[in-house]
This record gives sequence, structure tokens and C-alpha cells, in this order.
Amino acid sequence: MEPFIRADQYQFIKTQTQILINGHASVNDRNVLSALKSLVSDKVSNLFFTINVEQKLLIEPISEVEDHVKAEEYLAALRPFIIPFKKVTEQTVKKLFPKAKKLKLPSIDDIDLKEISYLGWNDKGTNKKYIIALRENDFIGLHGSFSPASKKGICTLCSKQGQVGLFMSETKGAAMGTFIRRGNYICQDSQKCNENLISMEKLEDFIALLKG
Repeated sequence: MEPFIRADQYQFIKTQTQILINGHASVNDRNVLSALKSLVSDKVSNLFFTINVEQKLLIEPISEVEDHVKAEEYLAALRPFIIPFKKVTEQTVKKLFPKAKKLKLPSIDDIDLKEISYLGWNDKGTNKKYIIALRENDFIGLHGSFSPASKKGICTLCSKQGQVGLFMSETKGAAMGTFIRRGNYICQDSQKCNENLISMEKLEDFIALLKG
């Protein structure tokens, strides 16, 4: 069976296993637990618009998750079927960010490509942030100034509260010599952001805002 689970879908499933664990730890009513299992199962099934019998059999056992041990076993069974993020090379970086001559790709060896929906890193020397994402299965590069916020806030991409910063990208305006600045607050730590990203919708909206 080929990989069919996106990283954001896997992270969503992971959050649902935690909901089941919390439910079993705090609820004794069998009817309530049955309703919770049904709700979680429906949410996970609805992640996939088309799913075959083999894939369905892999996903369905989420209803059996009751504790951390069963959750780990279930998630471990899913991992081989996560679609990894496409491999990024130094050549990819040069193509996406041709004006950033000395830009270096972060160490990919430290990143689990099965757990990221985008690749992002901070260049502290220039106070910029770089993001490589996929749109229609092709790489797209975003870069802009990045100013860490003095207090925690909500990330535009993952919708979680944490250490954020203002990412601002500059694009050419309609009139010659004019520029338009667009952006929003996103996580300082892109790895943490990916762990919290349970839907591609906000990331796709952010790309559309900056790239049109």
C-alpha cells in the first residue's frame, strides 16, 4: 500500500487520539464514550475524500485507542503510510531564492520529512525567515523580514498560541517602482508549527496572500 496520509492529516489524527485518551481517563459513562469514539472516527474518516478498503482498515482502529500505549501502537502503524515532504536540496534553495546568494539550507538530517507540511527556517544574520512549501506538488518559496514578538500570540498557520513573530514579505506593486508589503504573525519555531498544523487551509491561504 502506497503512502496516502499527509503530514497535517497525521497531526490531526494524533490530536484525536489524545481526545480519546482524555475521554477514557475522565468519563465512565459508556454511552458518552461510545459517542466520543463515533465522533472521532467520523472526523478522521472525513479527512480522506477517497479511501480504499485497505486504507480504511488501517484508519478504523482509532476507535480502539484508550490510553497512551494503544495510541502509540496505532500511530506507529500509520507512520509508514505518511507522505514525506519532497526532498529539498541546495539547488532548490538557489532556484527559489536567487537573490539570497549566501543562504544555506538548514540541516535536513534533523528534520523528519514525514512530520512537516512546509520547511521553514530563520536567518538570524539578516533577520529574515524563509519558507519552502508545496503548491500543486511544486515547490514555492516565501521569504520576508521576521520580527519576533515580545509576547505569545496566535500563529496564522497553525492557529496555536506560542512564540510568534511578524513575517512581512515585499512584492512589486502594479505601478513601476512601488512595492506591497503583506504578512502576518507566525510561529518563530517552524518545526513546532508543523507539529501543530492539523490542516493545510491556513497555510494555503497564507501562500495565496503573499503570492496571489
